[in-house]
Parts: sequence; structure tokens; C-alpha cells
Amino acid sequence: MALPTLVAVAHGSRDPRSSTTVRDLVDVVRARAPELDVRPAFLDFHEPGFGEVLADLDGPAVVVPLLLGSAYHARVDIPAVVEESGAPHVQVADVLGPDPALLDVAAERLAALGLAPGDPGLGLVLAGTGSSHQAANAVVQRLAERWPHTVAAFATASPGIAEAVAELRERGVRRIAVASWFLAPGRLLDRVHEQAAGAPVAEALGAHPAIADVVLARYRATAATLLPAAA
Repeated sequence: MALPTLVAVAHGSRDPRSSTTVRDLVDVVRARAPELDVRPAFLDFHEPGFGEVLADLDGPAVVVPLLLGSAYHARVDIPAVVEESGAPHVQVADVLGPDPALLDVAAERLAALGLAPGDPGLGLVLAGTGSSHQAANAVVQRLAERWPHTVAAFATASPGIAEAVAELRERGVRRIAVASWFLAPGRLLDRVHEQAAGAPVAEALGAHPAIADVVLARYRATAATLLPAAA
């Protein structure tokens, strides 16, 4: 039987840079797995809508959330749309984070600024979106602990970006930079720039081949369980 369709679903944003990055990432996934039918979808703001993509399916599918953390969208929104669609043989894979490959990409984005975790005298802020789901925030905080002299901070939760930068300065750190735990550019990453108090901010993870490989790993792990049920 045909391989399950890979539905790559993102939250969506009013900022067109976000959807452009998602579509670029989907193109990279397609290039790395040309045997698969890979379809982008969005929960909000952009077309095609997630429910619309599910309605167009004519066989089994694996939904890969293009999310870095397992918070409300992953736990509630996406499963609710799948259930409402009534589409048979659809399984939802794990979110992308906190795969170590993503942290490597974050370090690569820092390298574009001429910086690296562990540089002498450098303090880092690992900046994420933030969530009311504290376990999701705790994942980012644990990731920050993998890098020397690094603290986690959030655009929409506590501690905020400005608070984290101030904390590092109170410790006597004079060289500070912000690493991005964002998949795509958009309004929230713009907010990080505004709150960084002059510290350089690395770009979002973006449509990086390593991110595409994580998408495919999530897909394959779930497809392996779906195919026997769909046969």
C-alpha cells in the first residue's frame, strides 16, 4: 500500500515570514524524501487550513506538528481538529523539540554572528515563545543548561528576555547574546529583538536540512505504527 501522507502542520502567524519559512521547510522535506506525499497545513491565519488538508486525504496520514514544544497547540488544538475531521488512519507524531539536532541548529545560527556557546566571557539567553504550560517552559530551561553560562527566557512568559539579560549583567557578564528557540521569524521573535537591550539576536532555526530530518524522523516513527493498522 501507499506510504502515509506526511501532513506538516504549523500554527500560522499574521506575519508572512512565518508561512514562507514553513513552506520552505516543507520543500526541504520533500527534497530529502521524494517518495513521500508531503502537505503543509496551518491551524490559523494561512491556507491550506489543517481541517481542509485532512478532508482531502484519501488514505492514511501522519501529522507532524511543526512545533518546538508540547503545549496547548500540540496537546489540544491538533488532536481536536483530527478528531473533528473524522479522517480514518490518521496519527499525530511527536513535536520537533527537544531533539538535540535543533539545539545544534540554534548554535549554527549563533555562529553566523561569530559566537558560540562556551566562548570566554559570553553569556547567552536561549529565547523561546513561552507557554502557560510550565512543563513546556521547563524543557527550554533544561536545554539552556546544556550550554555554559546560558539562561532560558520567553517572549510571552516569565522570565522575560529583558529580565534574563539584566540577570546576566548583574552577574557581571558583559558580552551577551540571544539564541533563538523559534522555528520561524515573526512577531514574537521581533519582540525578542525589542527586549534584548542591544544584545545581538540570532536568527530563527528556519528551513534547515537538520530540521527537515527531524520532521522525517517523527514521521517515520509514527508511520511504523500506523501502517499495520491501516492495512
